[in-house]
Amino acid sequence: MTPAALAALADRIEDTLPQTQCTRCGFPDCRHYAEAIAAGVAPINQCPPGGAEGITRLAAVSGQTVIALNPANGQEGPRKLAVIDEDWCIGCTLCIKACPVDCIVGAPKVMHTVIEHLCTGCELCIPVCPVDCIALEDATPGYSGWAAWSAAQADEARSRYAAHVARTARDLRENDERLAAKAQAKLADLENASTLSDPAALARKRAVVEAALKRARDRAPK
Repeated sequence: MTPAALAALADRIEDTLPQTQCTRCGFPDCRHYAEAIAAGVAPINQCPPGGAEGITRLAAVSGQTVIALNPANGQEGPRKLAVIDEDWCIGCTLCIKACPVDCIVGAPKVMHTVIEHLCTGCELCIPVCPVDCIALEDATPGYSGWAAWSAAQADEARSRYAAHVARTARDLRENDERLAAKAQAKLADLENASTLSDPAALARKRAVVEAALKRARDRAPK
């Protein structure tokens, strides 16, 4: 299969995934799992949010045989909703950083809350909370898989995840640029200081600056 055909197949497979970005499939996100299925290196039974119907849909697109959900990846069940106990929240922002669809709002040292209709039930906010103030509730009692999740919700989750990834990359790039600017200014001060007479020390300082500048360039939009 050509790279273009492989990418097209991955696109179709990704369209079939629920886009919860929960990582329970064993991959960083739904796109990576779709690419692994397309490449034939991952089976189609590793997505608990999609459930049995999701496996059937994936089989139709990928050409693989329908098989049971792998219990090692989790069990099919009602979609979950993260709920923050605001009385216990310390405003650490770790859950905000962990949420793949940016559905948690708050600020440092200020209590956070979940925008319910945007929560994918990924559960990624649970392990990062240092005070265990986040609980999971059944958002769709009696319904699981695609019966508990719509195509419109999947599309919105994918869009929000893409925005989250872009924002995270931008924040990293801007942070690198700030650090590089500070390092450049520091080096200029050192080069102008009469006390810096050691060429080796100056070379080490310059190497630090050049490394910071390279990181900033590497993260700059192409």
